[in-house]
Amino acid sequence: MTAFGRAEDQGDWGRAVWEIRSVNHRYLEVSMRLPEDLRVLETAVRERINARLGRGKIDCYLRFETEETADSELCINAALADKLIQACATINGKLPASEPVTAIDVLRWPGVIQRQPPDPEALGKPLLALLETTLDQVVDTREREGAKLAALIEERCATATGMVAELRGRLPEIIAGLRERLVKKAEELRVEIERDRLDQELLLLAQRFDVSEELDRLDTHIAEIRNILSKGGQVGRRLDFLMQELNREANTLGAKTAHMDYSNTSVELKVLIEQMREQIQNIE
Repeated sequence: MTAFGRAEDQGDWGRAVWEIRSVNHRYLEVSMRLPEDLRVLETAVRERINARLGRGKIDCYLRFETEETADSELCINAALADKLIQACATINGKLPASEPVTAIDVLRWPGVIQRQPPDPEALGKPLLALLETTLDQVVDTREREGAKLAALIEERCATATGMVAELRGRLPEIIAGLRERLVKKAEELRVEIERDRLDQELLLLAQRFDVSEELDRLDTHIAEIRNILSKGGQVGRRLDFLMQELNREANTLGAKTAHMDYSNTSVELKVLIEQMREQIQNIE
């Protein structure tokens, strides 16, 4: 599910910004980018994300800056500074009109001023608390999107229920139509059919093309989808399974092509099922 969260905080420990992006994915896939000095927190970060999110491709970023104060001590890499000064003196000797190198020039060279690395143990609590705040934003967004998707799925469930009920109501009419077609065919062929034999053939035909069980299972699966949606939580994978079951029953219904209504209902149901399946891929 698509979502974005961003939280920022600062204190005497420094300044931190968490950003989390979530896009649709069938499973949970987490990638993160942490400052090298704070990589030790990766396991704790991953555990918290796994506890809050069940599906999606998650990108997690942390930007951290140490708080500089007047009491902060500057650590200078004296050995590197000496080498830079010697190198500058050598180059200046080869140039006829060179500008003198100042102390600021030397201090600006990468690595001359050594910053104290952050302490992961001291920073763990505030950084992980800020991560939870960011996850709250992501979860809230996903829940709102999930509610909208659930409403769309409920609409399609209602349509499917209506189609099943309509076909069930027409079953006696369909079976009667099959009987009429059989009798008419016999008359066209000028074949005299015994009454008992005709009733026996009609019984076998009705059993062969009876779809009551398929319709009952369709109703059961649709009711379970509604039940799962009403409970909330992480429902995506359970709904995935029910889509497979619905599709199986729709295929069976289409295979019993005794009447055009069977085929039409099967096709329309499979369209609805595919629409629901696409939406369910976005549901946690």
